[in-house]
Formats: sequence, C-alpha cells, structure tokens
Amino acid sequence: MKRLLVILSFLTMFVAEIHGQTSKGAYGFLDMTSSARVAALGNTDLSVYDSDIELGIYNPALINSDMHNALVLSYVNYYADINYGMAQYGRSFGNIGTFTGTVLYHSFGDFLYTDEYGNADGGTFTPSDYNIMIGWGRQLTPHWSIGANVKFAGIQYERFKTFALAVDVAGCYRTGEGWMFSLTARNIGYELYSNFEGDRNELPFRMSAGVSKRLEHMPFLFSIVYENIQKWDLTYDDPLDLEGNYDPLTGTTKKKSSAAQFADNMMRHLVFGGEIYIGKNLVLRAAYNYGMRQNLQTPTKKGMCGFSYGVGIKIWQLSINYSRSEMHIYGSPNYITISTNLDRLTKKGK
Repeated sequence: MKRLLVILSFLTMFVAEIHGQTSKGAYGFLDMTSSARVAALGNTDLSVYDSDIELGIYNPALINSDMHNALVLSYVNYYADINYGMAQYGRSFGNIGTFTGTVLYHSFGDFLYTDEYGNADGGTFTPSDYNIMIGWGRQLTPHWSIGANVKFAGIQYERFKTFALAVDVAGCYRTGEGWMFSLTARNIGYELYSNFEGDRNELPFRMSAGVSKRLEHMPFLFSIVYENIQKWDLTYDDPLDLEGNYDPLTGTTKKKSSAAQFADNMMRHLVFGGEIYIGKNLVLRAAYNYGMRQNLQTPTKKGMCGFSYGVGIKIWQLSINYSRSEMHIYGSPNYITISTNLDRLTKKGK
C-alpha cells in the first residue's frame, strides 16, 4: 500500500506539470485507433483480457504471456488521402513479464509546394506522424495485473518537426466470476523538442475506467468504458448554433434543465460495446459512442454517426478483423487488422 501511495503521488505531481503547458492539439494522433477490433468496440481503452496483443496499445495492463510471439499488422484507410498503419510484436520473459514493440505511422498524402500566389512549382512533400512504443505487462496474482507503455512520438511537416516522450500506465482486476475491471491513464508526458513557433504543445492526457464480462450461458461479451475521468464537462457552445437554440427575437438561448445537462454529460463519457461469437471462427462486433455522435453529427442528417461495427474471422492460423467507424455522415474509415502467433504458425507448418 505504501508503494502504491508513492506511485500515485508521483503521477499526481507529473500530471500537474503536464497541465502547466499552454497549447493543445499537436499530438492528438496518439489517440487515433489503429486496431480494427478496438475501432469496432468504440475507439476506446477496453478492459477485455485475452490473447489479442493489439489491446495492449490502449490498455497496457492487458499485456500477458499469451501474447508471446504474437505478430500484428494493421492498416487504416482514413479520410481523403490520409492512411496509417501499425506493426506489433510480443515476447514473454517469464516472471519479468511480457513486452511488446509497436510502430505506428500516419501519412497525410502529398502536398504541393506553391509560391505566394498559389502557383505550384512541381515539388511535393508528405506530412507524417509516428509513434514508437515499448509496452510491458505483468500478472501479479491470478486477479491483478499491471502494465505500462513508453512512447516516443513525433511529427514531421516538411521542415517543421516535433517529438515527445510519454507513458501509459494501467491496472486490471479480474474476479473469479469473469468480471474484468480496469483503470488506465494515457499520454502522461512532455514535449522534448519543437521548431514550430509558439508555446510547447501539450499531450492529450486522459484517464478511463472500464468493465467487461463474457456471459456464461450466452456467446456474448459486453464492454462499458467511462472515458475522460479527468474532465467532467465535455459539452461545448457551438458558435454556429446549428441546433437553433438562440432566439433572435428575444435574444435568449434555450438551455437544458439541470437533470438533462447531467444526463448529457454522463452519456458523453460512456462507450457501450459488445461481441457475439458465432462458432469458434466468427465474431460480430458493434458499439455506440454517444459523445462522438453529439460532437460529429449534423442536425439535418444524423445517420449512424457514433456507431461502429465489425467482424472477425479466423482462417487457418490467421485472425482477420475488419471494421468501420461511423465518425461522420460523409464517410467512414475502414480498418483491417491481420494477426497470428508465430509459434502456432511454425508448428502447423511442420
């Protein structure tokens, strides 16, 4: 308990230092999802404990010895010419724990060089972001596990560049009945260098708590995640007033009741997801992210914004996952992830 209090005190001081920084946004890509399974389950920090190595990117306490010699490749077809990918490998070292190595890369397509009048000179450049990560997880008891990720993240936009160092920390508790609880703190860090003008960029620190359970008598797993523990009010005032809350005749703005405001804020923190297992080789997934829906929908055409869905198929020793996340009515990113375990792959080859 004394060690735990020391660690929590250190993290509190470290987070206070982080929030002393002044600007935001440059490292938002650290929260972009590269895993098809995670995207299908709501683009959040899950608390699902199994052998899926890619879950450790978002909750390092899920890294475990079943991920030994696991290999994952992922590709995301985002909006416009934006594409990004991920490669990951895991290795277990007995009582020391299990380590993962991950490389994530985001490419924003080709941009033209122009003069001050907008005339292209024929040259191009490609802005990009990258994140190199080392993860570690260890099971302390049959019920408790902990983990951490160390990240080296950078931005390269033509001759402008920045890089930062960050860590994620997490803990999980699993009951004898199969309930899984987790607490995660992500992107605790500091910008080391930048040649952009202005103040130091802040990393997108956030905390989340999750619970999941695979039902005993039904082929179904459900997940509930409470995001952004560090900030209660996630609402904002829309300067365009697309919902028509402002009355120009009276000069007043329509406001929700206190109960409605509380319910709206609470729901913006919650992400609901689930998996349905059809046999041993097929999984269907879906999730609802209320906060994403409220932030990205349009009043005239809300569509499926905030919903995500996907499918997982096992073929031979390969697990293939595909998903779509309905972030906006004008398009949805496509995620595809292929994973295998090299030990099982080699044994089958023999």
